Amino acid sequence: MDIEFKTISEFQAGKRVDGFFIVKKVECKVSSNNKKYLDFTLGDKTGEINSKLWNITDEDEKFNINTLVKVRGIVTEWQNALQFKIERIREVIEEDGVDIADFIPVAPFPAEVMYSEIMKYLSKIKNEDIKNIVEYILDDCGEALMYYPAAKSNHHAVRGGLLYHTTTMLKSAEKLCEIYDFLNTDLLYGGIILHDVAKMEEMASSELGIVSEYTIEGQLLGHIVMGVKKVEMAAEKVGADSEIKMLLEHMILAHHYEPEYGSPKKPMIPEAEMLHRLDDLDAKMYDMRKAVQDIEPGQMSDRIWSLDKRTVYKPLKEI
Repeated sequence: MDIEFKTISEFQAGKRVDGFFIVKKVECKVSSNNKKYLDFTLGDKTGEINSKLWNITDEDEKFNINTLVKVRGIVTEWQNALQFKIERIREVIEEDGVDIADFIPVAPFPAEVMYSEIMKYLSKIKNEDIKNIVEYILDDCGEALMYYPAAKSNHHAVRGGLLYHTTTMLKSAEKLCEIYDFLNTDLLYGGIILHDVAKMEEMASSELGIVSEYTIEGQLLGHIVMGVKKVEMAAEKVGADSEIKMLLEHMILAHHYEPEYGSPKKPMIPEAEMLHRLDDLDAKMYDMRKAVQDIEPGQMSDRIWSLDKRTVYKPLKEI
């Protein structure tokens, strides 16, 4: 029997196929003859399929959700639905040359490019205390910054979403500062880079940028309080001016604006007001763009929770 590389949407009963998939679910079960097997839900960008690995050994129980795997098996049919009988399975290795974007939603730009954008704006900060605080916190983030999403399920909940959200806000801020030229760009750029950085400790994410849960500290404190603590620690380490530290902390505290969204203070300096507006604007534009991309021309989207349960319309013709 010939072996072919197939996506899930191309599966046909009776075919033996090779493929790369993401593990959406995996559970160890016991069959009717008292033998253990693994019950998988495998997925790619075209769909999902229930899959079985029979007669497993202890070594086979190593697979976790949100990991990429290479699989060989036979497509079968069970109760009028396709099923995949796994013959061989292993985790993906670098030599496979797999593109993560084929399996999960990712930011539209490479992480390295977006990180370079942040470094460009960091280099524009002239105040040494602000620059040193931001550099210290970014260095502490490590490689995780390259893949972390900005949310578990809301705006920018994609691999690299935190970088994407941050760079978009920085670009918008630069343009608006040409109009509102009384704003302190050092403070605004620093606040934008730092406002959501504690989400990396608020949420537990895999290297695929998929959040499995909120951490205990994230649930008890939230990224706003955790972000203020980061600035406090960084300012002490670099010997920053106390007022500079306080202004950055205020920007993080106020960026959600309302107490019910986690902000105990509303913006009391112009840069904090602009940070909030940019954050809110970028989140709403992201969700509107996604809604339009997911529907056909002339259609209305489903109600979107993050847009106060509004629907979004996609014009029938390009204007």
